[in-house]
Amino acid sequence: MIAFVSGPVAALAPDAAVVEVGGIGMAIQCTPNTLSTLRIGQQTKLATSLVVREDSLTLYGFADDDERQTFELLQTASGVGPRLAQAMLAVHSPDALRRAVATGDEKALTAVPGIGKKGAQKLLLEYKDRLGEPIGTGGPAIGTPVTSGWSDQLHAALIGLGYATREADEAVAAVTPQAEASEKPQVGQLLKAALQTLNRTR
Repeated sequence: MIAFVSGPVAALAPDAAVVEVGGIGMAIQCTPNTLSTLRIGQQTKLATSLVVREDSLTLYGFADDDERQTFELLQTASGVGPRLAQAMLAVHSPDALRRAVATGDEKALTAVPGIGKKGAQKLLLEYKDRLGEPIGTGGPAIGTPVTSGWSDQLHAALIGLGYATREADEAVAAVTPQAEASEKPQVGQLLKAALQTLNRTR
């Protein structure tokens, strides 16, 4: 198993990063929140989880070990694969997920694309004894959804992808109506929309 990957960031995409390790570029699937912290050419260290399938080997990357362990625990529920687990972490921090399960918060889970009301109820039951108690003891920064401050995250992600500050400003402005129309803006979806507007203007 590959526990972590360390090296300079060689490339960034809306859902992945390429990190150079010993002259080899490792493609790593990441959440928008993790991607927004990366910059091309800068050193990084990502906790990783290798998902093995008959026809593929996919490496998923995370900001820290807690996020990776939560990713792996999420997949212990029936019907939850790596993509859905990653989608959960794109919407909520690990502690926010633990808090949602501890309090039986269906709405928190249905905010994740691909999870409906019945699915949320089933997952709350399955995760009850698996995710553990929230680590945070209060304070707005702990256990809050990673979607808070979507515009800052989106702007940072665009800069990380190599766009100029002016282009990032314009792209954020272009998707603001879409973000404001949503109760819980999804940074991943907004990033895709922002990239489409930038591609049209180039």
